[in-house]
Amino acid sequence: MRWTLKEQPNTETTLSLAKALNIDKTLAILLVQRGITTFNEAKKYFRPSLNDLHDPYLMKDMELAVKRIETAITNNENILVYGDYDVDGTTAVSLMASYLRTIHPNIATYIPDRYDEGYGVSYKGIDFAHDNDFTLIIALDCGIKAIEKVAYAKEKGVDFIICDHHKPGKEIPKAVAILNPKRVDCDYPYKELCGCGVGFKLIQSLGLKYNQTIEDLAEYLDLVATAIAADIVPITGENRILTYYGLEVINSNPRNGIKALINKLNKKQLTVTDVVFTIAPRINAAGRIKHGNYAVELLTEFDFDTAIEVANNIEQFNSDRKVLDKSITEEALQQIKNNKEEDNYTTIVYDENWHKGVIGIVASRLIETYYRPTLVFTKSGDKLAASARSVKGFDVYNALEQCSDFIEQFGGHKYAAGLTLTKENYLPFKQKFEEVVKSTIDKELLIPEISIDAELNLMNITPKFYRILKQMEPFGPQNMKPVFKATDVRDNGFGKQVGTDKSHLKLNIIYGSDRKTYNAIGFGLGDKLHSIQNEFNIAYSLDENTWNGYTSLQLVLKDIQ
Repeated sequence: MRWTLKEQPNTETTLSLAKALNIDKTLAILLVQRGITTFNEAKKYFRPSLNDLHDPYLMKDMELAVKRIETAITNNENILVYGDYDVDGTTAVSLMASYLRTIHPNIATYIPDRYDEGYGVSYKGIDFAHDNDFTLIIALDCGIKAIEKVAYAKEKGVDFIICDHHKPGKEIPKAVAILNPKRVDCDYPYKELCGCGVGFKLIQSLGLKYNQTIEDLAEYLDLVATAIAADIVPITGENRILTYYGLEVINSNPRNGIKALINKLNKKQLTVTDVVFTIAPRINAAGRIKHGNYAVELLTEFDFDTAIEVANNIEQFNSDRKVLDKSITEEALQQIKNNKEEDNYTTIVYDENWHKGVIGIVASRLIETYYRPTLVFTKSGDKLAASARSVKGFDVYNALEQCSDFIEQFGGHKYAAGLTLTKENYLPFKQKFEEVVKSTIDKELLIPEISIDAELNLMNITPKFYRILKQMEPFGPQNMKPVFKATDVRDNGFGKQVGTDKSHLKLNIIYGSDRKTYNAIGFGLGDKLHSIQNEFNIAYSLDENTWNGYTSLQLVLKDIQ
């Protein structure tokens, strides 16, 4: 692992903030690193308020979108709420459909079939709308590149409102309204909303027409927080406020679908991490293994017993997904070895029998072994489809753009993308992508990085320090849980490997003249047992550990030097 210490802010600024807030200097360093330098900024950070959300009408085309929906309601039109099959898409559809049904009866939902229709707006979906007398489609988490499809819909008498957050191309569709803060002509102050977040801004605008306050709409924030967590968007600005209050809803009064999923967890208070690793994979499993409709059905269900039944089905899909993901990862790793590609700058693997629903997860798994930009291909109709994942600091979307001669279509973000190409272009693409990455990537990026916020002497860890640290939640991209460094620590001699496969490391670390002991756990660090015979350095974060009803602070080790 490559340890890098984040830039340490100006001492004067740090000390001034520490004094103003009456907090430890290390905590002040963490705040300044996050752009917080004054008492008032800190107050907004530690006490997020729904009143600090931006006026939704600052978003380009919002007025047009609201007017078109009002016209549809006045004329008793049928509205189809359309969205992608992943967590962001299905939560966005559930949010929009749930809200619109409170003001208009003629609402239906549509999630494209991952295998039959593929990602985003489909001709089949538009035909469905036309054949069933829907005159307005509200597309969520997709549509920004659907130029021909929106034109096709217009010919059929079907209007589009697009709520998307993906990067627009040079041209955008001729829809009635396109809500996307990443539009170059959109002055909306916060650019990092997810698809469900953009959908929430639309219902916030509609709510103003019906004299609803932001508090009246807070019940929808369990969906928004789930989407933000799953879509790995920055938890800053508006996203942080929406996640903060969304987690409150999840932990106090979630909708029946989320309650049914939580029902299976032995946990009282869910964090962003719990949402990412427990709720999101289950919602995703519906679209991966069966159909995204199951997720929307779950998230819009009023009856708890019915929600439990749907959640049980989804649980089975998730179990099936785990089996597939494990077996395909093993096959892919073998393929890399067989092709003698361990020393490449990229990982590109293909098998026509791999399940399209899990190739994105497999790509992430392969990065755990070979830390480099990765694409996993499978057969999709008469084409090949791939999921791309990247390493921290490398823009895989830009790299794919440089290979566009071999690609039929692609879309996505800096760290995750999807694409299709013809079978004959697979090998030329593979060669070109390897060349592009080899010539553009900083070689340091091929070594996993631990980004350390600050050095923290273990003796400075107090209950007050941890209490304030916890108030920095919710953690996530650009507001990650702080990682600290401590030097010259020792194990008390009872360090051991734990876990069924002995893959984890349990230590009692002693430090300082008073030889105070600190409990530490290092997940996946079992093979580091030999590194703790003498003094060593640790990269770690802080967490609580509850055992036999007793809760104590523990160090969660990230790495040992």
